[in-house]
Amino acid sequence: MVSLERIKEARALLTPVIHKTPLIYSTTLSEWVSHPVYFKCENFQKTGSFKVRGAYFKISQLSEDDKKRGIIACSAGNHAQGVAYASSKLGIDSIIVMPEFASISKIEATKGYGSKIVLYGRTFDESQEKTLEMVEETGRIFISPYDDPDIIAGQGTVALEILEQLPNVDMIVAPIGGGGLISGIASTVKSINPKIKVIGVQAKAVPSVYNAISKRKIEDITCETIADGIAVKKPGKITLEIISDLVDDIVLVEEEEIAGAILFLIERCKMILEGAGAVSVSAIMYDKILLKGNVVAVISGGNIDVNLISTIIEHGLTKSGRRLKFITTIPDRPGELHKLLTIIARVGANIISIHHERLNPIVPIGLVEVEISVETRSKEHSEELVSAIKSAGYKLSLI
Repeated sequence: MVSLERIKEARALLTPVIHKTPLIYSTTLSEWVSHPVYFKCENFQKTGSFKVRGAYFKISQLSEDDKKRGIIACSAGNHAQGVAYASSKLGIDSIIVMPEFASISKIEATKGYGSKIVLYGRTFDESQEKTLEMVEETGRIFISPYDDPDIIAGQGTVALEILEQLPNVDMIVAPIGGGGLISGIASTVKSINPKIKVIGVQAKAVPSVYNAISKRKIEDITCETIADGIAVKKPGKITLEIISDLVDDIVLVEEEEIAGAILFLIERCKMILEGAGAVSVSAIMYDKILLKGNVVAVISGGNIDVNLISTIIEHGLTKSGRRLKFITTIPDRPGELHKLLTIIARVGANIISIHHERLNPIVPIGLVEVEISVETRSKEHSEELVSAIKSAGYKLSLI
């Protein structure tokens, strides 16, 4: 456990540097789960995530000689921005190693804070291996993204704020990647009020800490997840020990559930979150946790690539029955497309796009293929539209 005194030292140093992020009661999610739920909005933090807390505190504690040597870090994005911001403010030269497929928005933001960027490896762990090689070559000081007591102390300041904003909190739900955030939260709340439950959430695709605790062995896990900020295949030694001792439970969420939470938060709560930032909400939404009293979901960050947002929205709307795309054939003569569109209009669906293909060699002569995308209100509305089109004699394939 990181001491409460050290976490309070971090709080005193960080207070004039970072935001005290809001704690917002979510009427929408509370009604959804029939339980009071609050959001701790670290997506509104400087650099767009909680990571600046630990990064700034850690770098501020370096000796003058270490500061002159410069620093180096590895990150999929949020730690990168935190280190870049902190090093810029403290006047320290920094290099950040990021995975080759890191979010473009995170890469550009990190550059914008003044750090040099090195893209290496497909995963965070490959980037970390390269970083440690560069430490040996350059003599720079390595700033761990999670496995460092001062990093953990900085992240623990999130919990100090929660306890000030909601003294009667009963449960805190937070994401787990390498474990720095939840280690800081657990160290804080268990020192002040051990009765408060601390629940961790991981993507099922990369359940490194979950497996390490449940199977009592550390395994290398490499898998794709939209929660790239917590896609860490090996937990830290320090963080794993703290999590094992202090965290009450760890649950897993599916990719579809993470995407569903992102879409829910965009549409119903007007908040844009990255995958890692949404997993705590996802676990609450999809009944992964037996909720107790006043629940706080830590929203760890909002740095999502806009292209991924678009994909998630389209996928989510299709899955929920609010987008429908189909192919059918119609006679190749004037007025036939109008007949089909009249059926769609009568059912009340809104046409998004139409592609009229006359040259498909597998379509019989005299017919043309039509691909139509429509907006509907629900699955029931989509089914009503399909039924109406089929009843009019059309054969259609959903795509």
